[in-house]
Amino acid sequence: MTNGRATSDSVLALFAAEGRRFSARNLATAAHRAAKFRRTDLRRDHRMTALAEAARSRIMEFDSQHLANTAWAFATARVEARDLFNAIADAARSRLAEFSSQ
Repeated sequence: MTNGRATSDSVLALFAAEGRRFSARNLATAAHRAAKFRRTDLRRDHRMTALAEAARSRIMEFDSQHLANTAWAFATARVEARDLFNAIADAARSRLAEFSSQ
């Protein structure tokens, strides 16, 4: 998925097909890559909404880097994900010492 042919659609298609098997790391990576390769408006893509819910439901499994990448991805894609952002904030608050300045 990281090759030059990757698109947000290919990343989200993989999530739609195999997302139930994704680890917390896979969820964070999918969100990051969907936003990075964004070619279309992701705000209206139901797969991004499903990805946000999957990430929210497993947020306590995310490490600090995955929390940061997921927050960046949904903010960059401008996807309304209030519950996810609240969950990220709660999870981050409990592990502030794990975050670096990066």
